[in-house]
Amino acid sequence: MSAVVRIPTILRTYTGGAAEVTVSGSTLQETIADLDLQCPGIAARVLDDGGALRRFVNVYVNDDDVRFLESLNTPIGDGAQISIIPAVAGG
Repeated sequence: MSAVVRIPTILRTYTGGAAEVTVSGSTLQETIADLDLQCPGIAARVLDDGGALRRFVNVYVNDDDVRFLESLNTPIGDGAQISIIPAVAGG
């Protein structure tokens, strides 16, 4: 299965400037692992030390927030669109 991960501008230093990266895997966890193989270091920006999604990073699979699905165990279908969106704060 292959999917496309949309990379936010702040993480594009890990992708050589690419806005999208094609990955493989049947779950979100597997696709993040493949993304990290292709773009070393990016998983550390998305996952915390315990391997869970960081609180300030939102991940969507086909426009659905994975926190309301199965988190890292969310199934990834062929052709899925995965979006990594860092939370924005300020005032």
